[in-house]
Amino acid sequence: MTRGQRMVDRRVRDSYSARAAEYTALLGDIEQMDEVDRERIRVWADGIDGRVLDAGCGPGHWTAFLAERGHDVEGIDLVPDFIAHAASRFPHVPFRVASLADPGMEPGSLGGILAWYSVIHADADELPSLLAAARRLLRTGGHLLLGFFDGADGEPFAHAVTTAHYWSIDGMTALLEGAGFSAVDSEARAHEGRRPHASISAIAV
Repeated sequence: MTRGQRMVDRRVRDSYSARAAEYTALLGDIEQMDEVDRERIRVWADGIDGRVLDAGCGPGHWTAFLAERGHDVEGIDLVPDFIAHAASRFPHVPFRVASLADPGMEPGSLGGILAWYSVIHADADELPSLLAAARRLLRTGGHLLLGFFDGADGEPFAHAVTTAHYWSIDGMTALLEGAGFSAVDSEARAHEGRRPHASISAIAV
């Protein structure tokens, strides 16, 4: 892990720890998630053979969503309060404190990684190394699903918790290809009152 990534991880951990209860109340239940996202993640996961990692799992709702559909899934997050909440609410699902940059897992051991809005705080210098870390964890042919804010590549903005960054689908696709992935499909949408959303499904090559 680079010094820059350690600094980003520390900032994200401290910022979310300070607002973990508020975040969980607002965005910690699967019923609060968009139905389009639920279907997107369900269909993506159903094509995976092997273990799935929910990287940056937050309060654990997406991890539990996948576990309830029969997937062998584990959730990791930098924020101990999130992990404690997730473990308490979903005791049948494994959770632990870790990061995508330093997951404590064997290379090539995963069939899929869900990174749903979990790399949005990495700046343009650090994001390639995070995507490369995801590639190392996946076996060849493994699946990655990224959710992020759609916009000008690397442009920072004042996220409610701590600074985040926009990426275009083309820009993120180029970064994924540079990290050893091939994009399968993408989707984007905008709702009034929300920042534009995008996601990309990719395969490790």
